Amino acid sequence: MLPLLQKPPVRLALISGTTLQTEVAAREALDGRRKGVQGFLPFAGPAIMASVGYMDPGNFATNIQAGSTYGYQLLWVVLTANLVAMLFQGMSAKLGIVTRRNLAELCREQFPRPVVAGMWIASEIAAMATDLAEFLGGALGISLLFHVSLLCGLGITGVVTIAILQLDRSGFRPLELVIAALVGVIGLSYLWELFIVPPDWGAALFHTVVPQLHDRSAIALAAAIIGATIMPHTLYLHSGLTQSRTAARNDTERRSVLRFSNREVVIALGFAGLVNLAMVIMSTSLFSKSTPGIADIGVAYHTLVPAIGAGAAGVFLVALIASGIASSAVGTMAGQVIMQGFVGFSVPVWARRLITMVPAFVVALCCNTTSAMILSQVVLSFVLPLPMIALVVLSSRKSVMGDFVMGTRTAFAAVVATVLIVLLNVVLIRQMLT
Repeated sequence: MLPLLQKPPVRLALISGTTLQTEVAAREALDGRRKGVQGFLPFAGPAIMASVGYMDPGNFATNIQAGSTYGYQLLWVVLTANLVAMLFQGMSAKLGIVTRRNLAELCREQFPRPVVAGMWIASEIAAMATDLAEFLGGALGISLLFHVSLLCGLGITGVVTIAILQLDRSGFRPLELVIAALVGVIGLSYLWELFIVPPDWGAALFHTVVPQLHDRSAIALAAAIIGATIMPHTLYLHSGLTQSRTAARNDTERRSVLRFSNREVVIALGFAGLVNLAMVIMSTSLFSKSTPGIADIGVAYHTLVPAIGAGAAGVFLVALIASGIASSAVGTMAGQVIMQGFVGFSVPVWARRLITMVPAFVVALCCNTTSAMILSQVVLSFVLPLPMIALVVLSSRKSVMGDFVMGTRTAFAAVVATVLIVLLNVVLIRQMLT
């Protein structure tokens, strides 16, 4: 195996004061000098960054289609997907904290070379599919809100994303704060939408806990929702973010860091789950009767204008733009982690951003953007089992995790979730072939 690539030391002169303050505060929390919320905040950030992948424009596309086509009936799929996401994002974060290496690096070290090569190729395809949906979504929002061409929206999204990614040069905290602000914009926007369009809460609650899949199209859409919710690239990214944070000096501190991490995963992914549920609920309230089966974000926006007013429809676009820009930046970071971990080298972040912009421009010129976004989520659902299986295997190895090896109940839940997703994909493939 190739030796693991060691990260070069970061020059202190380039680290922002905010990042240094966060590191100092984290050390104080581990030493017992910070308690409660003040002790938790220095460790917050990685799960918030990962949660962006669960609120990206691909979610907008699939959730709008789910609500307009099946009403509240697929809410249980959204809830289930987010619970599974919490489990696996927590496992990914734990892997980085305990081993100080990310998932891709450990795959390269622990698995045979042919398996590693296949996982790298599949992961790069997943990253490209993810980036396509994220990039197109942000550009579409800019195009509709400011009445410019989609190509112009793509250019603006690319420039803004590259600018945000440059914040990482000053340490992790400035970038995390910007992403957290964009996540807040998404959440507030959908809270506002629910106030404007009050749903049938009784029906929504019923379908959130009662599973239903009425036809083949519902199965395909469920697979797309899972692909849009549980993101392969965020499983790699989360371990990469936690591996480079405050280093625990012993097992006691390591357990403390894991507790902080698990709390953040529940809060950040819980928030993302509520946003996804709100998307389906809003789509049901607005589109299921007036324009059933809607699957185009542009059409959805133009339907919103006469239904709830231009201002509220504009809020929908603001959420879409924030989602596209934030998730595009995080997706580019995930691509860097995947490449560096699997093959031991990476390209400059701006170069990767420019390269992954090309498919989006092709789709903008030749294809329906929303259809391409939904199809990309189905692709993600097919790739998803690979990092999930890798996480289960590595988390269960005492040679990797030591005393922090995964417990029996957690392993059982992770295996069941992985098997169900694989079976869902098998059903979807069979449906597509017949």
